[in-house]
Amino acid sequence: MATSTPTRDAYATPPREPKKEPPSERRQLWRSRLWRFDDKASPYAYIAPFFLVFGAFGLYPLLYTGWIALHRVEMTGLDSMEWVGWENFDKILHDPEFWTSVSNTFLIGVISTVPQLLVALGLAHLLNYKLRASTFWRTVILTPYATSVASAALVFALVFRADGGLLNWTLGLVGFDPVNWANGHWTSKLAISIIVIWRWTGYNALIYLAAMQAVPNDLYEAASLDGASRWQQFRKVTIPSLRPTILFTIVISTIGSMQLFGEPLLLEGGALGATGGNENQYETLSIYLYNYGWNLGHLGPAAAVAWAMLALLLIIAAANWFIGRFVRKSAV
Repeated sequence: MATSTPTRDAYATPPREPKKEPPSERRQLWRSRLWRFDDKASPYAYIAPFFLVFGAFGLYPLLYTGWIALHRVEMTGLDSMEWVGWENFDKILHDPEFWTSVSNTFLIGVISTVPQLLVALGLAHLLNYKLRASTFWRTVILTPYATSVASAALVFALVFRADGGLLNWTLGLVGFDPVNWANGHWTSKLAISIIVIWRWTGYNALIYLAAMQAVPNDLYEAASLDGASRWQQFRKVTIPSLRPTILFTIVISTIGSMQLFGEPLLLEGGALGATGGNENQYETLSIYLYNYGWNLGHLGPAAAVAWAMLALLLIIAAANWFIGRFVRKSAV
């Protein structure tokens, strides 16, 4: 009896179906991919609102101001812009009033910044001790900072009045003649500087206080064991530890002095305040820009002044950075 021999196809392995992952494993893989995407993309999503706001209200106005600085634009005809190139910059750089405003800005900045930071450093050193009602005193020294520029300037304008002002009345009690604070070349700068010092000293004092409280106590204990007095500890331990903070406050105060507007504008008020005095004795760069842009209506030169202020700020910031770097290297 004949038997049939099975062919190779009879023993062939049937095709395997693709392995299907269980639904739970697929969900886990999908979640893992989502987690990796979220880990990489979420930081950019968190900071995106800042860049959107900065682009809309910071970068775009900056670039648009630069574009206006290269054109002749009048307040009465914003739709008509005539290309003039660097003419607006050349105009302000050859204007003696521009250099007067630069000089006034720097003088007021120096007169207000140096005493302000020295007094703030002293106040912070006192508040660093264990005082009763320390929270109350910290609130008190911060109160001037919470006062608006308009309120502070108007009150001090009454204090510095030539006739009937509180300061001249006090000087009269001790036998001094009244001083015309607003019309004097140096007295007007001193009056504006006093307003700035009064408003910002407490703010800087709290910044210094926070930095002092971050200094390790081990440094003070080691200095005390070496026989250092309180003054020596302050000079050899506290000040070197505060160098980055001091540099920060110098930069911030310098930027603030470059932007002084409300204090000189309201010192006398009216037309004199808007022009920086009858002889431009306290005209700052911001007042100079205001005159070109709003009083005269020439937006091109006003935009050029704004960019000149930015250039000066960058130069000052770079100088502060190099000085701080030199001080750190010399300390090592």
